[in-house]
Amino acid sequence: MATEILMPALSPTMEEGTLAKWLVKEGDEVASGDLLAEIETDKATMEFEAVDEGIIGKILIAEGTEGVKVNTAIAVLIEEGESADDIAASAPAAPAAAEAEAAPAAVEAAAPAAAPAAPAPQAADGTRIFASPLARRIAADKGLDLTQITGSGPKGRIVKADVENATAAPKAAPAAAAPAAAPAAAAPTGPSADMVAAMYQDREYEEISLDGMRKTIAARLSEAKQTIPHFYLRRDIKLDALLAFRSQLNKQLEARGVKLSVNDFIIKAVANALQAVPQANAVWAGDRVLQMKASDVAVAVAIEGGLFTPVLQDADQKSLSSLSTQMKDLASRARERKLAPTEYQGGSFAISNLGMFGIDNFDAIVNPPHAGILAVGSGVKKPVVGADGELTVATVMSVTMSVDHRVIDGAVGANLLQAIVDNLENPMSMLA
Repeated sequence: MATEILMPALSPTMEEGTLAKWLVKEGDEVASGDLLAEIETDKATMEFEAVDEGIIGKILIAEGTEGVKVNTAIAVLIEEGESADDIAASAPAAPAAAEAEAAPAAVEAAAPAAAPAAPAPQAADGTRIFASPLARRIAADKGLDLTQITGSGPKGRIVKADVENATAAPKAAPAAAAPAAAPAAAAPTGPSADMVAAMYQDREYEEISLDGMRKTIAARLSEAKQTIPHFYLRRDIKLDALLAFRSQLNKQLEARGVKLSVNDFIIKAVANALQAVPQANAVWAGDRVLQMKASDVAVAVAIEGGLFTPVLQDADQKSLSSLSTQMKDLASRARERKLAPTEYQGGSFAISNLGMFGIDNFDAIVNPPHAGILAVGSGVKKPVVGADGELTVATVMSVTMSVDHRVIDGAVGANLLQAIVDNLENPMSMLA
């Protein structure tokens, strides 16, 4: 029985992807677990495995095609002696990426039908019901409602035998359409691409297309800034005790090949602070707040064309050397886009450190569903007033904590930031 191979959802948030490379060709025999293709999501390039055995009868989506929606048929798997023509003929042709973005409905309507196949059925909630073209035609001839038939094929697909043996009731007459509600006014999104291009028509420029990662960053951060009620808390942190303690530890850890960074201490300080102020260790869940038990801390890592925020789970329970080793591994694989979705999703709080780029201070945008993010600047020598009232010089690092006010109130946020400051200014306490 011919079966469609569908574009997989390789992460919970994936809606479309790029079919980067086919690892098989038409006529190849595959078994469950064999690698079929490399799929680029907005975050990573991942390998896609076969779940059934058979022969690759037809490849429907060419490698390099962008914007392939999840659950779109990308190939046809057949058994020995079968043909993929019936399914391939009923599948809409894959449009060029630019045409698909410009007018996907028009392209689908223009695709020629090789046979009068019935359209793909949908349940009442709009979910697609997967059925073979032959099963759809038989159901249409017999007046059967496919939503009332349980499929026996792979992943619940409805096949010929299911509709031949079906006792489902005929389709009910469609109810009268309710009057359409007046569409809500769209939020302003700024000038269109054509309007901006017109402004610079007499200037020389290079147009750079957005890849999936940059589109996702633009969409998520625009939504975050518009929908999350941010407020900001700022503190200066004296680093001299931490720098001396770090130097001492690194000498002791040198034989093990471990070298702690200031960022490792910041991760540990945040993780411990979230345990000290548990009300702040929470995430926004639409109509409720989820207060987390463990401290799962996300850390922004800059990569070419965007950024990742790998998550260090149970960071409060790990040693500084363990956090350092894990962070180096996650950052290295992030730059290669080799992280699994489980490694960059989740967490309740994030850290973004631009101090190594010479930035004194900045305000970061909360990454939902996190409740906050700590923006870390560089440590610089500054004149300060000592405990005895005398003027002295200290290494001072400026931090800004951006907070989602739906989750964390001002006093709770202030307590969390104070706990972070205490941990960094008294680094030995983090080992207790």
